[in-house]
Order: sequence, then structure tokens, then C-alpha cells
Amino acid sequence: MTTALTELQTLAVGLFALVVASAIARRVPLLLRFNVPIPVIGGVLVAIVVALLHRYSGRSFQFAGQLTNFCLLAFFTTIGLSAKLSALKAGGRPLVILCAVTVILLVVQNIVGILLASVVGVHPFYGLLIGSVSFVGGPGTAAAWAKEAEAVGLTYAPEVAVGAATLAVVTGAIVSGPVTGWLIQRKNLRGPGDASASWAAPESAPKPAPPISTLIRVLLLIVIAILVGDVVNQWARAEGMVLPGFLTAMLVGVLITNVGDMVGTEINLPAIERSGEITLQVFLVMYLMSLKLWTLGAAIGPLMINVVLQVVVTVLVAVLVLFRWLGRDYDAAVTAGGFLGFGLSSMPVAMATMDSVALRHGPSPKAFLLIALAGSFFVDLANAFVVKGFLLLPLFH
Repeated sequence: MTTALTELQTLAVGLFALVVASAIARRVPLLLRFNVPIPVIGGVLVAIVVALLHRYSGRSFQFAGQLTNFCLLAFFTTIGLSAKLSALKAGGRPLVILCAVTVILLVVQNIVGILLASVVGVHPFYGLLIGSVSFVGGPGTAAAWAKEAEAVGLTYAPEVAVGAATLAVVTGAIVSGPVTGWLIQRKNLRGPGDASASWAAPESAPKPAPPISTLIRVLLLIVIAILVGDVVNQWARAEGMVLPGFLTAMLVGVLITNVGDMVGTEINLPAIERSGEITLQVFLVMYLMSLKLWTLGAAIGPLMINVVLQVVVTVLVAVLVLFRWLGRDYDAAVTAGGFLGFGLSSMPVAMATMDSVALRHGPSPKAFLLIALAGSFFVDLANAFVVKGFLLLPLFH
């Protein structure tokens, strides 16, 4: 029996999960010390409860998704609105480095997946499904490639792909924050807003709340950017160019804030940051609580081994390659955290990881924009080409 929740009911569950998760985090300091985002705690808890109800009572819950999608668009719009190109003139080389390391990660993840598939004795296509398709690609990409695998006779492709992607989302959300915090602490790095070396909770240094009128103006800009971005997206599709909706909304946000700079109109950055924090938390908790953990099935053993291997190789690439190539500074560490987020889980987790770190150690607009650009349009395109390239190898025929 499946119970479908309305948008309002889904929002209520998500907000309640955030309240419970905040209470848990206050009582378990280790969670804050490891930079585990509050929405990750709440979303995973709800997903576990839903999975237990499905297992022992046969009842499933289907959460609504329209509000979730809006929060995703709104968050990326705030990233665009805070991206002043005048402050990012030196971002060219780091972006090239990030894209190059991303391609390296795609190849390495697929090699690990194929080797594990070979050890288990299954078709190497399963290795791609548990490689970059699930980890960098996420549940949507995994589902799409699973259909391709089914078409060539791999019966269990959907279960394997969704199971791997589900584990990737949960594991990546848990791992990326602690590794980033460890890297910053180990290298004694400090951001511009980090006034203390302690691991105090973010609540110990609250930000002043922007006026309501300012928040309303920012909300209007967000809605305008989303609407214009949707028009741009439809035009691009008509011309045969598929772009993620959140990318076009973000680019419109970049245009708005930089045109405002040129004409002398300032946009309140604290209000934008606060709006971004709220929309990100609401999106991520609702996204994670919608995961169907029971789809893991009998493949849980090999999938867990795969998760461990993929986490190890991804962390090594992030710390030993990306962090070093970007200069081993604070921006490099935050970028590495975002890289771990989308390399092991998803773009929302990448942004949540960086947001959690920024709240504690100071902002890094450069890292946010680099990850937003590389982790959206480029990653999807590169992943498709890399997977297609592997499928052309003789061992797949």
C-alpha cells in the first residue's frame, strides 16, 4: 500500500525532520565536529523510518517533488546572485584544473566498478552502473543508464543502479563533510570569516538577520531569475541543446547581479546568503528522505564493498590531486569538499558540504562558483562521453 503525500505534507515532514535533526546535533557534538549537515541527518533518518515501515508493515510513502525542485532552483539562483565576476577574474585556471580532475575521477570510478564486476563474475556494464554513473551521475543518471543496460539483456540493472546510487547519496553526504573538516584542520587553514580555531557550533556566532523588506526583494529576484531561466531552458531545448534547469537559473542570477553592479545597484549579499541557506536545507532534507533504501536488495554485499572502494579512490583524488593542484589554500580545501560531494553523492550534497564548512570557517565564493559550474553542465556531459567511451571497449561486446 502506497500513501502519496501532498506538497504541504511533504514540506511538513521535511521541516519536522530538520527540527529533530537540529536537536540531535546539539546533543551529539561529534556530528557538528565532522561537519555533517543538519538536513543530511534529518533526511537520512526519515528515509530509514520509511524503509522500516515498508519492510515490516508493507506501507510505502511517496513524497511530492514540485516544492523540492523549486528549492533546488532557488538555491542555485542565490549562488548566481552572489557571483560577482569582478571578484572571479582569476578563476579560469582553477576551473580548468577542476574539470580535468573530474574527468580523471570519472575514469577511475569506472575502472574500480568494472574490476569489481569482474571479480564478482557479472557483465562489465554492471561495473559502469556502480561507477561514475551512480556516484558522479546520481539516481537520475543511474536510472537512465539502467534502461540502456536492460535493453542489452541485463535484467537486474535497475535494482543495481538504483541501489548503488542510493548508497552513493547517503555515504557521500556523510563522508564529504568530515573529510573536508579534517583537511582544513590538518592544514590549519582559515577562511576570511573564521574568527576562532575552535569547533564551536555555528549558532555561537549568529549572523544578523536582514530586514524583511530586503528578503522580499531578494525573493522577487530569485523568482524572476527562475522564470527567465526557464524561458532560456525551453529555447535551448528547441535548439537541440539540453541544459539543467538549475544551471540556467544560476546563469540568469549571475547576469542580474553583474548588470546591477554595472548600473550601480547593489544586491544585499547577507540576504542572498540567508535565502540560499534556507532553500538548500529544505531541498536537501526532502531529497534525502525520498530515497527508497529497501531497493538495495540482495546485492547489498558487493554494493557495500564498492562504496568503500569508491570512497577511498575519490578521497585520494580530491586530497592528493585536486587540493594540491589548486594551491593547498582555503579555497582549494572548500573546493575539494564540494568535489567530494558531487563525486560521491550529488550536487546538492556538494553545496551543503561547502555551506556547512563556510558557516564555520568563512565564505569561499570562488569554490561555490567553481563547483556549481563544473558540477552541473560539465560533469553530466563529461560523464556521458566517458561512459560511452568505456562501452566502445572490446570487453563490452
